[in-house]
Amino acid sequence: MHDASAPVRVDKWLWAARLVKTRALGSEAAKGGRVEVNGVVVKPSKDVKPGDELVYANGPVKIVVRIKATAERRGSAAVAATLFDETPESVAAREAFRDQRRLELQSIPRSQYDDGGARPTKRDRRRFDQQRSAARQPRDED
Repeated sequence: MHDASAPVRVDKWLWAARLVKTRALGSEAAKGGRVEVNGVVVKPSKDVKPGDELVYANGPVKIVVRIKATAERRGSAAVAATLFDETPESVAAREAFRDQRRLELQSIPRSQYDDGGARPTKRDRRRFDQQRSAARQPRDED
């Protein structure tokens, strides 16, 4: 059994806390300079422990958390939620970004990002074939 106060690699902790989908993504984030622990940019092998402040830059949003516990393995989302407390400023910034993005998407005309469905239906394919065959038929010239 893992001691919740024992130090854990930052890439492993990001994965266990469900801030990244895979440990490799956590490692890449740390290598890319998008992870700070106590104000210092860290490598993936840096150990984190309860009480540390971690900043994870996920795109334009920075997630700031205070580490409450560590975990070696990835558990359920309920367990992951007990590993950290997100700061109120970070929550507000994420929500503001989400709302801004939602407004931007609403202002874009639907036809610009709607692909009209994935694949043509069987009916669509038959119409295309009819049009194509009609275009290929020789015309009677007088």
